[in-house]
Amino acid sequence: MRIEDQYKILEFKDFGDERGNLVVVEGNADIPFDLKRVFYIYGSDPDVVRGMHANRKTEFVLINVGGTSKVKVDNGFETVVVELNRPRMGIYLPTMVWKEMYDFSEDSILLVLASEHYDSKEYIRDYSDFLKEVGGIHE
Repeated sequence: MRIEDQYKILEFKDFGDERGNLVVVEGNADIPFDLKRVFYIYGSDPDVVRGMHANRKTEFVLINVGGTSKVKVDNGFETVVVELNRPRMGIYLPTMVWKEMYDFSEDSILLVLASEHYDSKEYIRDYSDFLKEVGGIHE
């Protein structure tokens, strides 16, 4: 499967007016799953790499609600880098893609929406193990 067919860039509705901006994200409407977990990453230096794993069961949506960061998405055969640089932009990541978040701006706040509760057993944290599971060739 082509990597472009796996991840998806999302644009959320912005209900801004003279009072400011309001972005709404609704489960099963704006994102393709029920929310079971929400967390955010902030205070990371630009040279820090977060993520570095794949998930067997959990789907994610990543939104940089403040600042910017980059997301490297890897399916074992192809890699793409997406810059999250608008608070109404997100990226949907399905199961079984390797993800790395990096190049955080000083004011970056990366909001992560997850389809499952945390379960360490469903994480693949070794890239070579990930390649074996997906039959990948990418190095």
